[in-house]
Amino acid sequence: MFNYLAMGLVLGLSAGFTPGPLSTLIITETLQYNAKSGMKVALAPIIVDFPIIILSVLILQNLSNFDIIMGVISMVGGSVVLGMGYKSFLAKEIAVNLEKSNPKSLSKGVLVNALSPHPYIFWFSVGAPMLTKAMDVNNVAPALFVGSFYLMLVGVKMMLALLTGKSKGYLTGKRYRVIMRVLGLVLVLFAIMLFKEGLELLGVV
Repeated sequence: MFNYLAMGLVLGLSAGFTPGPLSTLIITETLQYNAKSGMKVALAPIIVDFPIIILSVLILQNLSNFDIIMGVISMVGGSVVLGMGYKSFLAKEIAVNLEKSNPKSLSKGVLVNALSPHPYIFWFSVGAPMLTKAMDVNNVAPALFVGSFYLMLVGVKMMLALLTGKSKGYLTGKRYRVIMRVLGLVLVLFAIMLFKEGLELLGVV
């Protein structure tokens, strides 16, 4: 039973440290606003992933058009990430009047995570089969697997926001603009990757 706890910890840790649009958005929101905004983005997988988990467990064996669905999601996700990358290129300075600003960081994080094919691919290909096996053991094993996975995933992402927030004071002016442009470039690259994945899943290339 505890092997599912270990698997959840390892997979969650790996997913947390894996660079992607969500990690880049965490850094961007933290630099533009504060660590709290970045941490809100880090909570997005908890909101988005649980419907995916339920769906993957229920219909994994009966889903005949999986590639088409993933392809469409990937293309839409690429468009969203591309737009965020463009906005990062336009960033000029760190927002100052935080009391009146409305970054909507959680909404952005939810949108990015929901339109990324990665959580769908993970749960349909790895997570759901493992979760199904855990259910055959007892009622505790699946809870240990899912709980440990998100403990590490969200924990690592929040740590990223906190570390970025602590260094924010050194990242003002020209350095800030350079970093935001680099992050914008990273987001554009991720968007290109999502477009490529989408075209491959749709059988275009």
